[in-house]
Amino acid sequence: MDRNDKLTSMQNLTELNDSFAIPGMLTFQQGNGGLLCAQITTPVCTATLYLHGAHLTHWQPEGQSSVFFLSEHSKYEVGKAIRGGIPLIFPWFGARADGAGPTHGFARTQVWDVAFTAVSGDDLHLTVTLGPTEESRKLGFDNFRVAYELIFGRELTLRFSVANQGKEALHFEEGMHTYFQVSDVANVSVLGLKDTEFLDKIDNFKRKRQTDEVLRVTRATDRPYLNTEATLTLEDPGLTRSIVNAKQGSKTTVVWNPWAEQAAALPDLGPDEWRHMLCVETVNAVDNALILQPNEAHTMEAKISVQPVSSTKAPVQ
Repeated sequence: MDRNDKLTSMQNLTELNDSFAIPGMLTFQQGNGGLLCAQITTPVCTATLYLHGAHLTHWQPEGQSSVFFLSEHSKYEVGKAIRGGIPLIFPWFGARADGAGPTHGFARTQVWDVAFTAVSGDDLHLTVTLGPTEESRKLGFDNFRVAYELIFGRELTLRFSVANQGKEALHFEEGMHTYFQVSDVANVSVLGLKDTEFLDKIDNFKRKRQTDEVLRVTRATDRPYLNTEATLTLEDPGLTRSIVNAKQGSKTTVVWNPWAEQAAALPDLGPDEWRHMLCVETVNAVDNALILQPNEAHTMEAKISVQPVSSTKAPVQ
C-alpha cells in the first residue's frame, strides 16, 4: 500500500464526492499535507473535518470567531496526530499500561470512512466509521466498530458510539480531546466542576477535590475530573463569549493546558500558542473506563454552543 492509498483508505476523492457531497454545503477535497477532508458551509456555520483521525479542526458559527484552537505548527502527516481541534481518543487514554501503541490510542491517526451525509433544515449531518485495522489487530482490538456522528449547525453535536462485535468483553477508554480557542487562558473561567474529585497529574496523580465554584487555570494543568456528567461553561471576557459543553454518556472531564514549560517540549505547538487554548475534554477514562459485553454498544455525546459572556466574577483556584 503506497502513501496515497493510506491517505484515502477505501474511499477516494471522486467516490466521496459522487456518493456523499451535498452541493453548496459539503465537498471533499485534499487538505493540508494531501490529507482528505470534508469542507462544510451551511447557512449558519462553517467547519472542516479531516478523515485522518476523523479530526474536526474547525467549527465557526455565524457571527462568531472560530470555536477551536488549531496550532500553526500542526503536523498533517500519515501516522501523526493533528495539534488542536478535536482529536479522538480510543481505545485508551494517555499511555497504554503495557507501553504498546501510540499515546491516546490508534483512532486519531487512522483514516475513517464516510458512511452518511444529509441536510435537515440548516443542519448538516455527517457520520464516519472506523473498524479493525492492521494496526488495531496487532494491539489486540479486532472486534469493534466505532461510529462518529457530527451535526453542524448553530450548535455542534458530536456522538461517539462504540459497539462490541466480539465474543469477549471489550475494555476501553474514549474521549473527545477538545481544544477550545480562548483570548488568554489565564483570564478564562470554567464553571461546573465544584465538589468534583480529580487526579492531579502535575502533582504525582494525587487525588484532590475542586472546592471553588470557578476554576481559573494559572499554571500547567492536567486534571481528569472523575464521576461527573456536569455541563461546563468556559467564560471568556476577552472574546465576549461563553462556550457551553453539555455531555451525556461521559463521566470524566479532563482540563489541560501545558503552560510555557511543558509547551516548550511540544514541537507542534508554537512558543506562545498555549496562551490561546484550553482543553476541556469529554471523556470516559481512569475510574470511568468502560466495559462492553458482546453485542453491547455505548454512546458518548457532547453538545457545544456559544453564548454571550455572563457577568460572573471568578476567584482564582
